[in-house]
Amino acid sequence: MADLLEQGAAFLDGRRHAHLTRTVTYQRGADSVDLAATVGRTVFEQADESGFIRKVESRDFLVRRADLVLNGSETLPKAGDRVREADGAQTHVYEVMAPGGEPPYRWSDPYRKVLRIHTKHVATEGA
Repeated sequence: MADLLEQGAAFLDGRRHAHLTRTVTYQRGADSVDLAATVGRTVFEQADESGFIRKVESRDFLVRRADLVLNGSETLPKAGDRVREADGAQTHVYEVMAPGGEPPYRWSDPYRKVLRIHTKHVATEGA
């Protein structure tokens, strides 16, 4: 049986999933899946060649690990994958990546049930 903190985290994730998500399409090559995702952001700090700190902002998508199923198998995000987010007549395309050698995702909870996928806007399609 799950401990009380894990039960609380599951309850809060249920509320997030039910009330704070929008549908996005996750793509890897020809494979894709529609996911309920919460939009967020992460600010990364990197030192440039001169030693100056610059900030890079990532658009993040929080999704349930169990929902990220491609070609019949549960998978983890990889750099180069794409997330497509519809916005009226336009679709914004984001590439999975993180700056400065950071991993393209991290766990959003201590129980490894929710992924925070880091992306960068690469295109806008449509009107």
